[in-house]
Amino acid sequence: MTLTIENILLIGSLLLLVSIVAGKTTFRFGVPTLLLFLTIGMIAGSEGLGIHFDDPQIARFIGIVSLNFILFSGGLDTDWKFVRPILWQGVVLSSPGVLLTAVTLGIFVWAVTDFTIYEGLLLGSIVSSTDAAAVFSILRSRGMALKSKLRPTLELESGSNDPMAYVLTIAFLGLVLNPGQGFLSILPLFFQQMVIGTLAGFLFGKASTFVINKIHLDYDGLYPPLVISIMFIAFSATDFIGGNGFLAVYLTALPVRF
Repeated sequence: MTLTIENILLIGSLLLLVSIVAGKTTFRFGVPTLLLFLTIGMIAGSEGLGIHFDDPQIARFIGIVSLNFILFSGGLDTDWKFVRPILWQGVVLSSPGVLLTAVTLGIFVWAVTDFTIYEGLLLGSIVSSTDAAAVFSILRSRGMALKSKLRPTLELESGSNDPMAYVLTIAFLGLVLNPGQGFLSILPLFFQQMVIGTLAGFLFGKASTFVINKIHLDYDGLYPPLVISIMFIAFSATDFIGGNGFLAVYLTALPVRF
């Protein structure tokens, strides 16, 4: 079958419809929706129904857009009334915790395989963060009554750890491609990404709250596109000035309330 824009829209919308309908059923049993999406994708892929896709640029674009929505949704779902008491624990888990996981796994891979240390650290960085969509799905579908402050800690950590994993992945990928640079060469990139991303997210969050509260649109249906446009502006503008766009998107969503 020749892939055209019309065919891509048809196939994509059908796969999305099947995933959403099936996800409604699996939600009751605590099965992560992400696992369902992956299974449907494998069935529809080149080894299943024969849909062949090998365009890394489009895959990257889809991944960035999807992660924007996931992180923005995570920020919207974060309730400061529950998060404030465990803010420090969540930040430690989502930043130093992710770094510790990446380094530990990276050293283990380096020790037991023929990968270089930088390749091992790159692999560790890729898998170092928990998936926010999966964590939210399990916690909320099962209605788990976790002890004390464990649930908000898990939700905060899973919703905010992707930026750290993204920075580590980019940094160690650079070392894999240019091993002569040395480990210390990634520190400026790390601090630049995190500091600019944090500041930009804080500023965009304040600005978005002001715009949403002050603007009076004639149709309520225009507010969701307005919020989505703010989300993409926060990501792209922060990325343009050298910050972590994903961190900015998460922080932008925190003060947004309707």
